[in-house]
Amino acid sequence: MNKKKIINLLETIALYMELKGENPFKISAFRKAALALEQDERSLSEIDDFTKMSGIGKSTAVIIQNYIETGESKELESLKKEVPEGLVPLLKVPGLGGKKLSRLYQELGVIDQASLLEKAEDGSISALKGFGQKSVDKMVEAIQEMGERPDRYPLNDVLRVAKSLEAYLAKIPEITRFSHAGSFRRLRETVKDLDFVVATENPEVVAKQLLALDMIDQVIAAGNTKVSVELDDGIKISVDFRMVAPGEFVSTLHHFTGSKNHNIRMRQIAKQQSEKINEYGVEDEAGNVKQFETEEAFFAHFNLPFLPPEVRRDGTEIDRIQGETRFVQLADIKGDLHMHTTWSDGAYSLPEMIEACIAKGYEYMVITDHGQFLRVANGLTEERIRKQQAEIRAYNEQYSEIEILSGVEMDILPDGTLDFEDDLLKDLDFVIASIHSSFSQSEEEIMKRLQTACENPYVHLIAHPTGRVIGRRDPYNVNVEALIEMAAKTGTALELNANPQRLDLTAKYLELAAEQRVPIAINTDAHDTTHLDFMEIGVRAATKGWLSKENILNTMGKQDFLAFIKNNRS
Repeated sequence: MNKKKIINLLETIALYMELKGENPFKISAFRKAALALEQDERSLSEIDDFTKMSGIGKSTAVIIQNYIETGESKELESLKKEVPEGLVPLLKVPGLGGKKLSRLYQELGVIDQASLLEKAEDGSISALKGFGQKSVDKMVEAIQEMGERPDRYPLNDVLRVAKSLEAYLAKIPEITRFSHAGSFRRLRETVKDLDFVVATENPEVVAKQLLALDMIDQVIAAGNTKVSVELDDGIKISVDFRMVAPGEFVSTLHHFTGSKNHNIRMRQIAKQQSEKINEYGVEDEAGNVKQFETEEAFFAHFNLPFLPPEVRRDGTEIDRIQGETRFVQLADIKGDLHMHTTWSDGAYSLPEMIEACIAKGYEYMVITDHGQFLRVANGLTEERIRKQQAEIRAYNEQYSEIEILSGVEMDILPDGTLDFEDDLLKDLDFVIASIHSSFSQSEEEIMKRLQTACENPYVHLIAHPTGRVIGRRDPYNVNVEALIEMAAKTGTALELNANPQRLDLTAKYLELAAEQRVPIAINTDAHDTTHLDFMEIGVRAATKGWLSKENILNTMGKQDFLAFIKNNRS
């Protein structure tokens, strides 16, 4: 349980009350309580009495306390029973907030997609005050798109399902080894379906347990070599489980990881050795099949270094890989340079984030709460930053295991200026600059903003440089090649944001940055202690960009890193 979950509870209660048509003052009370928690700099564990907080009354405090103790809210469950189930998904429709949707429910009886489409088509909605025909047309178009299953899902949408399946497979004793395969294993940004390779000597038993998955919506195939199902767990996605004998596991895993062109190139190499590759092993001219314990051994058989799944793209990687190629590893990471606490929009306090980073074994960390421009994220004013900086200095005395650095994630404003003056920036240990607004500006305007940041002597890093959110928001109009040149000239580092919704920069630009010797920082942009785990996927994304330890800023040891941030911008 953390503060973010409590805030979400209060906002959800307010939303359901709004849909139900409750008293506006009651709705406002829950929203004020959520805002009070959001703006309080303490974490949940540091708040001993909610009623002492301005904006939280006794009855709301009781709801909060019960939720902390039980993980449930009777009030929310009761509201859910009173509001039609099909109404809530309509909030995803652009232009339909709680107030407007409540009117459609209360005045027209709209309860789901079908009834909304019906009222849109007969003119009832456009006849209501505040609903023009253009906005109604947009609603209809959005609802029709919602009803279509996408060809591919953003990686982040699939991750939760994949992790749930991995946890399920790990509990089946008859499985000796398993791994996901396909485009998910290659870290494609969008995923059509999931593939698992499962090693077992008891395929019948395993198949029965796979078919007992409670999220199965449809069974497509069920045999002793393959179980294919369609799951419905927030998203509808097909999953293939391929069951093989333990000796066949590695060859099958390589085969179903792909890519198609990678496999074609490997078969060509095998042919040159008078051998054939298939999903069961490597067969010689006499029909003998060689099997492997690891993929490293599989590649070594063809006199190749191990090729990580993330770089198995089009076959050219086989010619590119060299014996001395060294990809960055998770163990190489010495610190995380981008994270948020309860001072802005994070879920955990300074000491909680510090202890989580110590648990990761990091040598250093940087606290980079949002700056004042981002009011929606409770951004820090100069006064609050200096107050936080003093706290960080005090915690540095308390925690000898890790160097805690004081920083900020500062907005590059729409007019091309920075959110803070140099008088503040020069006193911070590490300064991140990023764009969170006016995404529709022209390339010239966007590049002017980024140039201002890169040329500032106190800015160390540009965060999530293209602003994209995979499958949700396209990059803004940024010339990334020009940004990389700018960063190279000014000594500014660029971020590989490891949040699986972003993975920004992409592999193509990571390679280009490495060529121009621009340091890359792999950061989690953590708003929660669990988000620190994004570092693993960030390292995999760096591997996809062929980055080595030497390309990554936060693989430096503590003293080298401190020297870099002190000297590199002078």
